Amino acid sequence: MDDLERFRAETREWLEANCPQSQRLPTTPADQYWGGRKGEFPSEDSRLWFERMRDRGWTAPEWPEAYGGGGLTPQQGKVLKEEMKRINARTPLFSLGIWMLGPALLEYGTEEQKQRHLRAIVNGEVRWFQGYSEPGSGSDLASLQTRAEDKGDHFLVNGSKIWTTNADKSDWIFCLVRTNPDVKKQEGISFLLIDMNDPGVSVTPIELISGESEFCQTFFDNVKVPKENLVGPLNGGWSVAKALLVHERKLMAEIGSESPRKVLSPVPAAREYLAFRDGKIADGQLRNDLVRYEMRMHAIGLTHFRTFEERNAGQQSAAPLTMKYLGTEAEKEKFELLLAILGSRGLGWEGEGFTEEELDTLRMWAMSKTMTIAGGTSEIQLNVIAKNVLQLPQANQSAKGA
Repeated sequence: MDDLERFRAETREWLEANCPQSQRLPTTPADQYWGGRKGEFPSEDSRLWFERMRDRGWTAPEWPEAYGGGGLTPQQGKVLKEEMKRINARTPLFSLGIWMLGPALLEYGTEEQKQRHLRAIVNGEVRWFQGYSEPGSGSDLASLQTRAEDKGDHFLVNGSKIWTTNADKSDWIFCLVRTNPDVKKQEGISFLLIDMNDPGVSVTPIELISGESEFCQTFFDNVKVPKENLVGPLNGGWSVAKALLVHERKLMAEIGSESPRKVLSPVPAAREYLAFRDGKIADGQLRNDLVRYEMRMHAIGLTHFRTFEERNAGQQSAAPLTMKYLGTEAEKEKFELLLAILGSRGLGWEGEGFTEEELDTLRMWAMSKTMTIAGGTSEIQLNVIAKNVLQLPQANQSAKGA
C-alpha cells in the first residue's frame, strides 16, 4: 500500500468514526454554518462536526499547519474531498475567508496579517465578505471610485460597494479602494481589510428576484482604516484582486456541486415528468437537449481532472480561466432544461400544489442567472479567454495593424 492509499484508508476510518449521521445528509440553507461573531450552529451535531474537523485542520485542509490548516498535499486534499463525498459528509464551515481571501493572504499578506487573520478564518471566528463591485463599476471593475485617502497612520475611506453577499451577517470585508486617482485606473487601486464594527460602516440588504436577500449595498462614511490592514503594496491592489478572482471563479465554477436546495437533476426529472415512447423520451428536442447537457457536464468533469493532474505535475494550465464561464453557463443551462422538463410543474413560486423540489428548482433557475454575472459576466469571461487562453489579437491591435 503506497502512502496515498494509506492516507485514504486512515481518512475513511476517521470520517466514519467522527462524522455524525445527521451530517451525512443534503445541506439546506438552514444547515449551513458560516461562523463569525453572529454565527450560530444549526444543531449540536453540526457544532461537534465542525470542532472535530477544525481540530484536525480540515476546515482548510491544504493550508499550512502554522496557520491552522491541515498541511495536506493537493493529492491528499483530493482524497479527503472524495472520501467526504462518499459518505455525503457536509461542509463543516462555509467561508469566503477559506475559499477566497485566505489564498490571497497566503500569497500577498505580511506574516503579521497571516497570523492575525488566517487562524481566525480556519477556526470560524470571523466571517468575511467581498467588496469589489460598485453601482457604477461592475464589469469595468477598475473604474471603481471608493476612495481611501492617506491620513498618515490610517486611511480615510468613503464610497460604497454593491452586491456584497451577506454583508449584514459578516464581520470583516476585503475591499478594493482607490488610493491614487491620478494614474492609470488599474495602477491606483489598493486592497484593504475593513472591520464592519468600525464607525461609519453601514449595510442595506437588496431583495432578489429569487425571493431572497443575500446581496447588500455597503456604505463607508469617513471610515478610519489602520495602515496595517493594507494587503500587498500601496496602489498594487489590482494584482491581489486578480489573484483572488482566480479562486472566486474556481468556486463559482463548482457552484452546483453542493446545492443548498432540494433541486432536481435533469435525468431523474426526465424519467419522472416526461412521456416515453419505445423506451425513449417522446419529445425529440428535449431528448437532444438532455444528451447535449450530459455530454457537456462529462467534458467539464474531465477538464477539472486534467487541471488537477497538470497542477500536480507542476505544469501551468489555461483551463482554470475557462471554468468559471463553463461552470456557470452549464448551471444556467441545467435549470433552463429542468423548467422545460417540468412544464407547468416548474412554474410554482409558493403555496400548495407543488413539491419542495419543484419550488426550489424555479428559485434556483432565477438564482442561476446571477451566477453568470457575479465574479465577472460571461461576456467578460469570454474576453479573458480570448486574450489569455486563445491569445487572439485585441481590437485596438487589429485596428493598428490595419
